[in-house]
Amino acid sequence: MTMSEFEIHRVERLLAGLVERKRPPPHLRPQLDLAWRREGHRFEVFEVRARWQGAPGETIENPVARTTWVKSRRLWRLYWMRADGKWHRYDPLPEARTLEAVLEEIEADRFGCFWG
Repeated sequence: MTMSEFEIHRVERLLAGLVERKRPPPHLRPQLDLAWRREGHRFEVFEVRARWQGAPGETIENPVARTTWVKSRRLWRLYWMRADGKWHRYDPLPEARTLEAVLEEIEADRFGCFWG
């Protein structure tokens, strides 16, 4: 089953709110910014950075967090990117009933897994 357009819009609005709250000041955004994307039922937050030795305007993306909607179980799963370059379940809150709980955990980052 896929998410309804209403559900997708709600998730997008909540993710956009998180990104807006965590974005750096406007004068720093050409060098460091935040963004998010959707791939099916997966939603990812990532940093967009200017490439250190790249051409002007060239950027790289650094993952921050990923959450996945499991419709059959009606819950969200939360993942973080470890140093091995792979997504791992976030043990302090591997699953949550609401997206708001997931986003609160990402924003609070009690263990320094998302924002460093």
